[in-house]
Formats: sequence, structure tokens, C-alpha cells
Amino acid sequence: MSEMAMRDSAHLEPGRVRAGVFAVLVHIIFIAFMIFGLNWKTVPPEAMMVDVWSSLPPPPLPTQPVAKASPPPPPPVPEPIEQPREAKPLPPEVEAPPPPPPPPAEPDIALKEKIEKPKPAEKKQLEKEKKEKEKKEKEKKEKEQKEKAQKEKEQKEKEQKEKERREKEQKARIAAEVEQLEREQQKANERLQAQAAQAAAQSRVANEIAEYKAKILAKIRRNIVMPPDLPGNPVVEFDVTLLPGGDILDVRLRASSGIPAFDSAVERGIFLSKPLPLPPDPALFSKFRNLSVKVHYRE
Repeated sequence: MSEMAMRDSAHLEPGRVRAGVFAVLVHIIFIAFMIFGLNWKTVPPEAMMVDVWSSLPPPPLPTQPVAKASPPPPPPVPEPIEQPREAKPLPPEVEAPPPPPPPPAEPDIALKEKIEKPKPAEKKQLEKEKKEKEKKEKEKKEKEQKEKAQKEKEQKEKEQKEKERREKEQKARIAAEVEQLEREQQKANERLQAQAAQAAAQSRVANEIAEYKAKILAKIRRNIVMPPDLPGNPVVEFDVTLLPGGDILDVRLRASSGIPAFDSAVERGIFLSKPLPLPPDPALFSKFRNLSVKVHYRE
């Protein structure tokens, strides 16, 4: 009965067996890919070896990536004759492994050793260049020192010249001031001398005027006939106008003594005294042109 039912169901669903076979085939392929396609081992990193090269190696040639061998196909599964053959799915593409890393660059230690340990020829060349550089630096320092010393010398000479110039100007200024003071002192002395001379001349003129006035008065008194026995000491004053040479032009009573006889006697004495004595300097005649004569009865 059950066999009949199965036959009936197979007869009713002809694609069911084919689908089950296809599912089993897909699982087998997936398991085979998981087993043979992946590497489950952990590979420890390799230790780095450093080689010291005297020169850099040539760059490596590009290498073709090596593709991993695809896993062997699974054993064929017999298919029933009655079922049509279906297309099998292609396995997933396997990515190519990355290219190998470039060779490691030289470490700093190797470069440092290369720099610190040059070749003998290069070492001599470096020493020669170093000596030349030191020689140039030494010459440059000596040149700078000479230029500095020359500049200091020039500066000192300039300062010395400036100092001498200032001292010379100061001396010239002092000499000019002294000369100016001397000139001013000389002018002051000359003024004093002029004043003294003028004072002396004035004094001489005053003395000479006084002297000749005294002579005029004495001559007039000799020519006066005094009236006898006058009381007291009467005084009479006359204004006398003279001409050059001592002649009398006019006589006028200025202040009477109160005794007409005495006034008349003095007036007659003035006229009798001409010509009156005058100083020899004609410039002094102005002092005698209008002469005031005062006569006392008793000397």
C-alpha cells in the first residue's frame, strides 16, 4: 500500500527527487570548499634579518602573483538516468594573494655606519674639505678682526681729531672773548682817560677863567678911588660887556651897594681898567663876553 502511495506521489511530483539531489550536491561542494579552500593553521611571523650593504641593492623585478591551486573537484555523483541534467553552479572565485612586500629599507644604524665610516678616499676628501673650511673660517675671523681693529683705529683717530677740533675751537673762542674783553677794557680806559682829560681840561679852563677873573677884579680895584670912612662893607655888582681884546662895550649896574658914591667910584674904576686882561685861548672868550663884576668895599 505504501509503495503504491510513493509511486503515486512520485508520479504526481516528478521534480521533487531532482530538487533533493541538487540540495545534497550543493552541501557537498560547500563542505569541500571549506575544508580545502581555507588554511586553518596560524603561521608565526618570520624573524627579520638585517644585512648591511655597502651600496643599495637593485630594485627587485616585478613577480607574477602565483595563484593558489583550486581545490580538487568533488567526486561525481551518479545521477539517475531518468532525470535531465541541470547546469552546475560555478564555485566562487578565489582572490589572488597580494604581491610580496618590497624588501625592507636599510635601517638607520646601517645608514649611520655608512655615514660614519666613509671610504678612505672620501675620508681624505672630507678631511681636506674640513681643513679648507677651517682655514677659510680662520681667514674670515682674522679679516673680521683686522677690519674691526681698523674701524676702532679710525674711530679713535676720528674722536681724537674731533677732540682736537673742539679744543681748538674752545681756545679760539676763549682768545676771542679775551680779545673782546681787552678791547672793551681799552675802550673803557680810553673813555676814562677822555673823561679825565675832559675833567682836567674843564678844571684847567675853570682855573684859567677863575684866574683871569681874579686878574680883572684886581685891575679894577687898583683903578677905584674909594670914598673914605664908609660904614660897614658895602658890595656893588655890575654887568660888563667886553669886546675881543678886552675893550669894554657896556657897563650896567646890577645890584647897588646903597651908597651912590661907592657905586660911582667902582663904575669909574671899571672904565679906567680897559682893556681888561683875557686868556690867550680865543675859545674862552665866550666865558668873558658877559662878565659879572662884584666889588666889596673891604677885602
